Amino acid sequence: MKKAALLHHPKLPETLDLAGEMAHHLEERGVSPWLCSAWDEDEVARCVGDFDLLITLGGDGTILRAARIAAGHSVPILGLNMGRVGFLAEMEIGDWREKLQRVLAGEYWLEERVMLHAELWRGGNALGDFEALNDVVIGRASFARVVRLATYIDGSYLTTYVADGLIVASPTGSTAYALSVGGPILPAELRNILLIPVASYLSLDRAIVLSEGAKVEIEVSTDHRAILTVDGQIHVELEDADRVAVGVSPHTCRFVRLQDRAYFYRTLMKRLCLPSYE
Repeated sequence: MKKAALLHHPKLPETLDLAGEMAHHLEERGVSPWLCSAWDEDEVARCVGDFDLLITLGGDGTILRAARIAAGHSVPILGLNMGRVGFLAEMEIGDWREKLQRVLAGEYWLEERVMLHAELWRGGNALGDFEALNDVVIGRASFARVVRLATYIDGSYLTTYVADGLIVASPTGSTAYALSVGGPILPAELRNILLIPVASYLSLDRAIVLSEGAKVEIEVSTDHRAILTVDGQIHVELEDADRVAVGVSPHTCRFVRLQDRAYFYRTLMKRLCLPSYE
C-alpha cells in the first residue's frame, strides 16, 4: 500500500484531529496520507483514483459519501466509527491502531456490496443520474399530503402507491430507513432490491423483495412538491409526471473487513440492542 486518503467529517472537529494522528501513523509505516473533508466531494472525486485505500472518520453518513465517490474506481473503504450507529464501520476509536496495522500487513478480506443506480427523467429528457449505497426515496416534500407513485417492475405495471413515499433500497439500505418503516433485513451479500412504501393509504403496504437484476420505474403524480432523495444526502425536487428508474449499479462498494464473514449478524444484534444468546 502506497497512498491512503483520510476523509474526516467537517462538523466533527475531533475527526480532523484523529485524522492527523492517523496520517502520522501511516507515514511512519511508509504510506503516504492525504487528508480531506468527506463533504468536499468534488476534490475527493478528482483524486480518488490515485489511492489504494479510503479511510473514513465519522459515522455511516461519511461512509455513504465515500461509497458514492469511490463508485467506479474499486478503491476499498475502511471506516472508523465516530458517529452514532456505525453499521458499516470496521474500526472504533479505541482499536484503530491495532486494526490499521493488520490492514497494512494484508490481514483482511474485501466485502463487495451492490450499489443502486437511479436516473431521473422529465418529459423524455434525462435530468441526472445518481449512485446510492443505501437507498433511493421518492416522496412528498413539505406538505403533509400523499403522492401517487405508479410503479413498474421490468416494464410491467405493479401498482400505484398512495403514500408519503416509496423506498427503493439495497441490501445495505435494508438496515437504514427501510428498517425504520418495518422492512425486512437482507443479508449484505445479496444483489436484490427492496421496495417498501412509507405510510401508504388504501394501497399495498407490504415490502417486496425483487428478484436479482430487476429494474424499478416510478412515475410521480402530485399537485404539490415531491422530492427525490439519494442516501438521505442528495435532494432533488420533483414535478408531476417525473419518472425515476432504479436498478442495480454496475459498480460495487468494497469494504475492508477484519472480522470473520458472520460479522454482519453480530453487528446487527449489537447495533439494534437485541439480546445476545451467547
